[in-house]
Amino acid sequence: MLMRIDLRSNHLFGSIPTKLANAPLLEVLDIRNNTLSGNVPPALKRLNDGFLYQNNLGLCGIGFSSLKACNASDHLNPSRSEPYGPGATNLPTREKPETANVQLHCNHTRCSNPSKSQRSSVAVGVLIVVTIALLAIGILIFIHYRRQKQKLGTTYDTSANRLSTEQVKGVYRRNGSPLISLEYSNGWDPLANGRHFGGLVQEVFQSFRFNLEEVESATQYFSEGNLLHKSNFSATYKGVLRDGSVVAIKSISKTSCKSEEAEFLKGLNILTSLRHDNLVRLRGFCCSRGRGECFLVYDFVPNGSLLHYIDAKDDSHVLEWSTRVSIMKGIAKGIAYLHSYKVNKPALVHQNISAEHVLIDQRFNPLLSDSGLHNLLTNDVVFSALKTSAAMGYLAPEYTSTGKFTEKSDVYAFGVLVFQVLSGKRKVTSSIRLGAESCRLQDFIDPNLHGRFFEYEATKLARIALLCMLESPIERPSMEAVVQELGNCSSCL
Repeated sequence: MLMRIDLRSNHLFGSIPTKLANAPLLEVLDIRNNTLSGNVPPALKRLNDGFLYQNNLGLCGIGFSSLKACNASDHLNPSRSEPYGPGATNLPTREKPETANVQLHCNHTRCSNPSKSQRSSVAVGVLIVVTIALLAIGILIFIHYRRQKQKLGTTYDTSANRLSTEQVKGVYRRNGSPLISLEYSNGWDPLANGRHFGGLVQEVFQSFRFNLEEVESATQYFSEGNLLHKSNFSATYKGVLRDGSVVAIKSISKTSCKSEEAEFLKGLNILTSLRHDNLVRLRGFCCSRGRGECFLVYDFVPNGSLLHYIDAKDDSHVLEWSTRVSIMKGIAKGIAYLHSYKVNKPALVHQNISAEHVLIDQRFNPLLSDSGLHNLLTNDVVFSALKTSAAMGYLAPEYTSTGKFTEKSDVYAFGVLVFQVLSGKRKVTSSIRLGAESCRLQDFIDPNLHGRFFEYEATKLARIALLCMLESPIERPSMEAVVQELGNCSSCL
């Protein structure tokens, strides 16, 4: 699809080919700063501002601003359809078309203007060769840009001086590559037409859909400087939207997503249905078949994950007792919400509860991340993500025999989280559990608290953690019951 041709400043001469003007998908033709002449094909009027012809003094035509009207001499050779480059005079000549009624003033040996005769014999292939060469150069420039995209992120600051989307697009369009224009004009959203999915798609798209242009601009074209986290199947970038709001954009490879679009769309619909104070809010999504990626746009959570506050190396990351209790209560509320059935929201199992997936906002409220994400991913990707959970002790023991997740699997992982927050340690050892069973506070309470905690609350929280981690899933409490128990802690009020 030839949508943009940039031939400016190429020392071209001759007239503009009529066939070029009739290209059905052509939107931009830039021939500025050449020495072209003759009548401009009227069909180019449809390009409006997309036809750029300044600094070609020999051009004429009707209906084009700044162009002179054509006279008889401008129509000497109406069949001549190609612009020529500076080396065209060395090419072989061809016979003059019979339709060209030209009266040249010649003597007995040669015509008075041999150079013009030679120029008129150049084939249309010159233009084709030039166009193909420019396309090849454009593609090479685009590949180079993709490999060096992190440089763009460091060139333009992500603060108030940050480039707008239109300015960023302009940087790349100035290289004259038709491929760049094609990217932005072609859309790239495989679900944009909502085919076969009816009202469900339309409802989701209306309030949650982003386009690729917004996502690329927000992340400064996925600059390495904006990269927050990278895993085997995704990468998360910090971004700034046009309204100034800060977001986290998770990029997921298409090969990691469900192959059936109906199932994938169903998973997206589930994600958009989740709304709770203790879940990271999904702002929207963008699917790019051209890039082979899906992008999930979340609110940015500034204080990182709970993992940063466990095994803290300095006092700035040591959480006060009341903050720890509040965090545990918030996590429990978020999980209980996922397990509950609401209007337009099914009951869900998180499947990957961990300190890494609990984010802390500016008020130190906990927010569960990646809630419902497994509904978008292939089974292989979901399974591979469990290896980390198993290594950290979050995986419930019954999974090894059943291979299934239930609400009680999340309850078990929550019990592990409680012990991590109480002890300030990532690894929940047998000595920590034994200390909790024996009520030996010194064995499971973080020494960085220096005794600044309530013993009654610590004992109660340890008992809740032990109940959540019982080997039999039937004996574990529901998250709703856990929330009620935590509500009785004075620090949570």
